[in-house]
Amino acid sequence: MANIRLGEMAVEVVQKDIKNIHLSVYPPNGRVKVAAPRRMSQDVIRAYLISKLSWIRKQQTKFCNQEREAPRDYVSRESHYYLGKRYLLKVIRHAGPARIVLKHQIIEMYVKPRTTKAKRKELLQEWYRNQLRQLVPPLIEKWERRMKVKVKEFGIRRMRTKWGTCNAQAKRIWVNLELAKKPVECLEYIVVHEMVHLMERRHNERFMAYLNHYMPGWKRIREELNRLPV
Repeated sequence: MANIRLGEMAVEVVQKDIKNIHLSVYPPNGRVKVAAPRRMSQDVIRAYLISKLSWIRKQQTKFCNQEREAPRDYVSRESHYYLGKRYLLKVIRHAGPARIVLKHQIIEMYVKPRTTKAKRKELLQEWYRNQLRQLVPPLIEKWERRMKVKVKEFGIRRMRTKWGTCNAQAKRIWVNLELAKKPVECLEYIVVHEMVHLMERRHNERFMAYLNHYMPGWKRIREELNRLPV
């Protein structure tokens, strides 16, 4: 692994046994990474990056301008999101077990007195995780029937730069915990995207053809996902 500098921009370069060069710009800070064939020289990679500079800067600007969620204190009257909708948090102190209850436009958080901010955050994130555990399996089953593929396992985890990942060999997909806050169609798009990787591992023309076939409106959904607060 090495870096190529283009002025003030540092590009992470990974060379491996692939046929084509792949360029990625990652949220939230616009980190740039390129995967290139082993045979490709540094000069050729640099020339390729220079040709893509305007696209790279456009992506970085988009991430920089993307709305950010304000830091949360997990106190009453604070806004939180679930499936794309805004809810007010109501912290209720009681002696019983900690739990989350969704009511109309309110997320009720039942906790013991003197529960720390870290514990309140952990409780809400675990609730998000449990919601995704219920939401994801029906989506997988729906698209397994349509796509004629099989997901052996799925998982949920916090990811800084990706909405989802797929291990095609193990037939395992992961979704980002933050998707619990986004509209259901965004979650479904990520599930479909990762399941397409079971048929084609790379983001090449074949992959895009599959995605266009199964979810023709995916670009609109991706744009919405990228516009939402992170």
